Amino acid sequence: MFTGIVEELGEIAAIEELGEADPTAPGAATADSARLRIRGPRVTVDAKHGDSIAVNGVCLTVVEATDGEFTADVMAETLRRSSLGALAPGSPVNLERPMALGGRLGGHLVQGHVDGTGVITERVPGERWEVVTISLPPDLARYVVDKGSITVDGISLTVVEAGADHFTVSLIPTTLALTTLGGKRVGDPVNLEVDVLAKYVERLLAHGTVPGAGLPVPGPQDPAAPGPARGAAHAREGVAP
Repeated sequence: MFTGIVEELGEIAAIEELGEADPTAPGAATADSARLRIRGPRVTVDAKHGDSIAVNGVCLTVVEATDGEFTADVMAETLRRSSLGALAPGSPVNLERPMALGGRLGGHLVQGHVDGTGVITERVPGERWEVVTISLPPDLARYVVDKGSITVDGISLTVVEAGADHFTVSLIPTTLALTTLGGKRVGDPVNLEVDVLAKYVERLLAHGTVPGAGLPVPGPQDPAAPGPARGAAHAREGVAP
């Protein structure tokens, strides 16, 4: 489990394609898997075989780690369904180790399981921040709300505006300088992971009962239903100090 607080801006050192993909499969990658060698001195300081590291929001398993680099195998499905398939040697990547129990949850709960990809459609620079618009796949739109959380290339961000086919985020100078979003251009793909809590709530409401109790889930007009949470919402940017 991750938090979307990027620890390090790493770099793809090498990509080795492994095997041949099925040419008849829709959207097939050029290989059935690939081994990435990624440079990241900070996240590899205590990394060992079998550990997890999020790379642009994708949870990957460390094969080996040495001299400030680690290798990880990526299946064709992941290459096809995430932006990892567009990486090349020299590409910058956001890196984060899993959160340790007892650590601070600076962002939000992030699984490292990409739900889909979006495309940067607009960048509007401001005096002290930049507003970025990202396309949103139709099947993910229902999970994204104004002032809610979303993970973009592994970065925990607060949604400014949620539309039917897009959303916007505001990026402070620190985020622009220390993550891949600083160098992304209009037309570039990004990995998206929606808030997993929204998906669990949807599943519970679809069944219409509270598990284990057999009680109906209170509807929006039910006077017994709890009201919206009260308290000041605050924005945060997915960058480690």
